[in-house]
Amino acid sequence: MSQPSLKILLIGASGTLGRAIAAELSHRHEVIPAGKNSGDVRLDLADPASIKAALAKVGKIDAVACAAGKANFTPLSQIDVADIETSAYGLGLRDKLMGQVNLTLAAREHLNPGGSVTLISGILSEHPIAAGSSASMVNGALESFVRAAAVEMPHGQRVNIVSPNVFQESMRSYGPFFRGFDAVPVARAALAFSRSIEGLQTGQVYRVY
Repeated sequence: MSQPSLKILLIGASGTLGRAIAAELSHRHEVIPAGKNSGDVRLDLADPASIKAALAKVGKIDAVACAAGKANFTPLSQIDVADIETSAYGLGLRDKLMGQVNLTLAAREHLNPGGSVTLISGILSEHPIAAGSSASMVNGALESFVRAAAVEMPHGQRVNIVSPNVFQESMRSYGPFFRGFDAVPVARAALAFSRSIEGLQTGQVYRVY
């Protein structure tokens, strides 16, 4: 049974995961690449106005997939009491957390009935590491948000999240943070995005460990 071609907005399309998602989906769907500094559409997750403008530019779509989001890696001993703007946690809260929350909220007006949003969290929601408290906090919050938002999405729209392990392709940069982790090929995480976008489930956390 063939599936109709979908119009998919892919945020973070130029990154390691984004390229893998595009490779998995673009031969059977229309994938619109988006990013802060590259892509057919410019979208800054930390800027709600940028999110709204990007979605308005692409018009009606069938899916939004996010493979972007920033958070600091800072030892807890170096994090002091502070407001969000000056805290070491601020980047993750503004960008990866609220950026993806705002993306989901804004997407509701642009998704066709039955359309989907797929967000990105990560293994640190369940398996913390030294200096990773910001990423763990943000990832856990995103997974809880997806479970709750799925209950209230309008017009049969769906929302899921992919939680991958560190990628084999990223170990040169992130290896020192993930000693002993069994890194996965990024193509496995791309398959989880395919499962979310082309499937029927909602409120799911697709773990790629």
